[in-house]
Amino acid sequence: MKALCWHGKGDVRCDTVPDPKIEDPTDVIIKVTSTCICGSDLHLYDFYLPAMKPGDILGHEPMGVVVEVGSAVTKLKKGDRIVVPFDIACGECWFCQKELYSCCDNTNPNAKVAEAMMGHSPAGLYGYSHLTGGYAGGQAQFLRVVRAEANVLKLPDGIPDEKAVFLSDIFPTGYMAAENAEIQPGDTVAVWGCGPVGQFCIQSAWMLGAGRVIAIDRVPERLRMAEKYGRAEVVNMDQVTVYDKLQELTKGRGPDRCIDAVGCEAHGTGYVDAVMDKGKAMVGLATDRAHALREAIMCCRKAGTVSIPGVYIGFPDKIPMGAAMNKGLTFKMGQTHTQRYTGKLLEKIMRNEIDPSFVITHQLKLEDGPGAYKIFRDKQDECIKVVLKP
Repeated sequence: MKALCWHGKGDVRCDTVPDPKIEDPTDVIIKVTSTCICGSDLHLYDFYLPAMKPGDILGHEPMGVVVEVGSAVTKLKKGDRIVVPFDIACGECWFCQKELYSCCDNTNPNAKVAEAMMGHSPAGLYGYSHLTGGYAGGQAQFLRVVRAEANVLKLPDGIPDEKAVFLSDIFPTGYMAAENAEIQPGDTVAVWGCGPVGQFCIQSAWMLGAGRVIAIDRVPERLRMAEKYGRAEVVNMDQVTVYDKLQELTKGRGPDRCIDAVGCEAHGTGYVDAVMDKGKAMVGLATDRAHALREAIMCCRKAGTVSIPGVYIGFPDKIPMGAAMNKGLTFKMGQTHTQRYTGKLLEKIMRNEIDPSFVITHQLKLEDGPGAYKIFRDKQDECIKVVLKP
């Protein structure tokens, strides 16, 4: 089969690789019908997560049609259309029983490596390095789906891929980020980053009762999308000082809830901390550029909440913990417990409360994937979200 494989920093190729096979009775194999490039994939593309090996198959946002079923699988059959969450749950451990699926104890075969870095291991993730299990990803023609019945969402007839595929990651991720922000009716919510996850943070903030949503970015097409589809007030960080503008917009109090949907590759043109981050990353002294997180902490109102769906890799420094502590901020973060949200959000799609396909700017063939990575990373051709069609 064809698959997008990592071969080094900035080097993704469409290779011919062996087809996946059933390895456990709980597996199924799907023919991938849609798969996406995620902002998190760019952290691998840029080699910010040093746990990749040449030939690793990328991708963690797939959906498709079941073509083979393991002997222990009874709830799925050939021909079923399913969405595959990016995190892999066993469905049985203490964390899965509490619906904390991305913290599953049993699905990362490289748990010891992750424990050495993090203290405890997260769940296994598709296509996201050997730190999270080394599982083959979904940017391929076929995918082995692990512990299928504990994870996948079976789709009803009539839901097109373009509306369903984002249930694999970015729609639940945006929703959980808004939920983690502890939004109260009428709250002012500020969202740093108007990429795909940020767009769904904005949508979800309204769903959870926000009275006002302010979107912060530097890319014009992302800000236009946040304004058009997200009904957000927009702040271009290249044109104003974000702190001053948010103070002005909130009459000096600051946003009630702040969401960092940027993560470890934040830009901050003209900001001293961002320049220092970039310099250290260039010479290998740091992995994370945390300008957006620092700014969210400084901007958030006293006793507010900072929610962090943006991915961080290692040890970002100069985090203003003194400000966070003295302002009494609450932090909530984490990889998304996707399986907790897929059914609920599918119902919203089916009731026409949201059409997630608004975020798609590019639909391409799998073979176009290497070029699409570069276009997405370099923000060319007004690219916001790429869907690949194997």
